[in-house]
Amino acid sequence: MARTIDFTVNGRRESVEADPRTPLLTVLRNDLGQHGPKFGCGLGQCGACTVHMDGVAIRSCATPVSSARGTHITTLEGLAGAGTLHAVQQAFIDEQAAQCGYCINGWIMTAAALLASNPHASEQEIRRGLSGLKCRCGTHMSILRAVRLAQARLGTARTA
Repeated sequence: MARTIDFTVNGRRESVEADPRTPLLTVLRNDLGQHGPKFGCGLGQCGACTVHMDGVAIRSCATPVSSARGTHITTLEGLAGAGTLHAVQQAFIDEQAAQCGYCINGWIMTAAALLASNPHASEQEIRRGLSGLKCRCGTHMSILRAVRLAQARLGTARTA
């Protein structure tokens, strides 16, 4: 049974009619035109569907849309500021950290949330924070370089 669910996506209030059990990913992509998050495994294991819910990285394929009621959702499209990319997005471009690009949404969104919550993360903490993500192309080392570059550009890199 469809219900009205209100939440904010990338700073814009949205109201959708959906079965409360519908995956948030489905609503974001099909109803709201947010195509940064991708359907990968459908089980919340690969990370391609990652978005921020109130600043926390979540797997939107395994999150019912009812959980989004009253929250602030940020997708890859909303991560950038006015006229400029987020430091993580720019670092991924500069380091050419994507090969096929399918999984890159998950890496960028997870890294951005990680650096926001732990700005001085060590190499080990970054690796642990990104450990649940999957990339079949094997660009992991470029991805790690991109995250460290973003961290440095944000001025939060550990010096010791």
